[in-house]
Amino acid sequence: MTLWDEKFTQAKNRRKRYRMVLEILCIVGAAALLVNAFFTLRTYHPFDPAAVDMGTTDTPDTGFIALSYFGVDRIGNTATLIGREQLHDQLKALKDQGYVTITQKDIEAYYEQGKPLPRRSLFLMFEDGRRDTAIFAQGILEELNYKASMMTYPEKFEKQDPTFLLPKNLKELQASSYWEMGTNGYRLEFINVFDRYNNYIGEIDPLRYAMMQRGLGRRYNHYLMDFIRDKYGVPQESTRHMESRISYDYERLRDIYQAQLGYVPGLYVLMHSNTGRFGNNGKVSALNERWIRDLFRMNFNREGYVFNQRNSSIYDLTRMQPQPYWSKNHLLMRIKYDINQPISFVEGDHERQKRWELLSGASEIKKEQYILTSSPESRGLARLKNSNSYQDLQVRVRLEGNLFGEQVIYLRADDQLNRYIAVRLANGELIVAEKNGGAERELYRDKLVLIEGGTIPSLEEDKRDTEVKELETFARYAPSREQAREYLARAEKRRKEPALSVADGGQPYVAVTSVHARADRDLVIQLKKDKISVTVNGCAAAQDVAVRDLDRGSFYLAAGELQDAWSQRNLADDVYDGIFEKLIITTDTGSKPADEQVLYSGELTGWEKFKFRTNQIWENILGWFLHYL
Repeated sequence: MTLWDEKFTQAKNRRKRYRMVLEILCIVGAAALLVNAFFTLRTYHPFDPAAVDMGTTDTPDTGFIALSYFGVDRIGNTATLIGREQLHDQLKALKDQGYVTITQKDIEAYYEQGKPLPRRSLFLMFEDGRRDTAIFAQGILEELNYKASMMTYPEKFEKQDPTFLLPKNLKELQASSYWEMGTNGYRLEFINVFDRYNNYIGEIDPLRYAMMQRGLGRRYNHYLMDFIRDKYGVPQESTRHMESRISYDYERLRDIYQAQLGYVPGLYVLMHSNTGRFGNNGKVSALNERWIRDLFRMNFNREGYVFNQRNSSIYDLTRMQPQPYWSKNHLLMRIKYDINQPISFVEGDHERQKRWELLSGASEIKKEQYILTSSPESRGLARLKNSNSYQDLQVRVRLEGNLFGEQVIYLRADDQLNRYIAVRLANGELIVAEKNGGAERELYRDKLVLIEGGTIPSLEEDKRDTEVKELETFARYAPSREQAREYLARAEKRRKEPALSVADGGQPYVAVTSVHARADRDLVIQLKKDKISVTVNGCAAAQDVAVRDLDRGSFYLAAGELQDAWSQRNLADDVYDGIFEKLIITTDTGSKPADEQVLYSGELTGWEKFKFRTNQIWENILGWFLHYL
């Protein structure tokens, strides 16, 4: 063996040892999560009426709030699943406000016997019955002494789907004392589905829905909400067939729960919410109501608002579904305006908060983020203290708020914001504007996708791509190879059909923005004398744009809601989080970068920075191994 071969072998063995150590650490971490989920030595302790502020029959009815999460995973990088850290932060914020969890029996006693509840009562639910929800939520419930209801679909029991909890798991959760059971219904299915170009699709299950969701609009319904209809809206089934179809699902739900758990959960969440009664059609609603009252003791029939009082029916309760991207203050803001009671917002790092003057909304400094939360139908606004003499600046920041809404940086601004230079991300556009006593004057505007080198499809192109995706979906889930081949052939034929592009004169496709769409962007702003330049994710945008205002002024951040967006869920959410990460403000005098003065830095330093970066590296490594092992 040559010396080179020996060195190569030694290096290779070292890499193997390092990899083995990392694999062991990750496996131990994953095992700890599983053990934490299904094995516990703690016991849930119900609220003690003597230790909490209880309502009475002589005081105003403070009711209870209800929260329902879709599911929980490790880091929460999906559209619906909240990360364990985010869930912990939100529930800990409620715990700090004095909220205690109540049970299904507490709600029954409240409505049926008039028993009072604690003034800060929380009813907590997790929908869809996911296995990862139990894994990542269990330790949080134990730490906070919170109890929750796990909602399930009994159809998943029949399919033995490993993604979802099975009856054995549910019994273990219930035995832990931190969980009780509920149901979302027998299964999840969609009917009367149209895409956004009003092409009739018909009936689809969640897998097909997820694959073609980008091309769908708002014209679809849950299978319990209406008659099955054709593309003209005409029922394709008789009343008797509708009654048989819907009743079958309730019967299957009842029989499976009885066989697998020994009882039917008393808690039901009717899908979809906010239909007026128990469906979009009077006959369907009446049938659903009969089954609901026969099988269940309570029903959450509405979504979007958090507050329940005695003037509601126990079969017409409402819950709010916090989203994975909500900050703690976003949740608290929504609750505050629903219950119309005092709420204390979370500030985070108190020392660093002293640099800021909060003028409206709420703000939290969390690690390297300044999170500015708007009030409902308003905006959040904060001024950097002692910044009134700022003039020539370079600003570096990562904006992580949603695409829908606006995040604004004001430069050279006066105290009343009658004079300023503004850089804003708003509904997928970069806008640079100036104001000096009169109306705001727009200096630059362009779409982020174009700044970053992308293109905007035409209506014809988007319609073609949407229909191709639908045909590919039908092919993937076709019941036979012959049908799959037929759908794929149609998809290929449609893909090859010409469509007029925007460059060739086609009408641009203007998407209606979803409130849940994310829009993380790195911004660099250079303001020097009478010129301003902005780059987005390293791409040149506004370059040497002339400005008139040369006076010194203050530095502000703002965030707020804008109109013209939609959501299939959280229909009432009018609160917005502007997230300004790693905000660094330096002078821009023309000197060498190393000689410019740092006026403000949102980055962590010293030991805090080391811990934060180390934790980031560990989470990335653990995530990689959990994904690929």
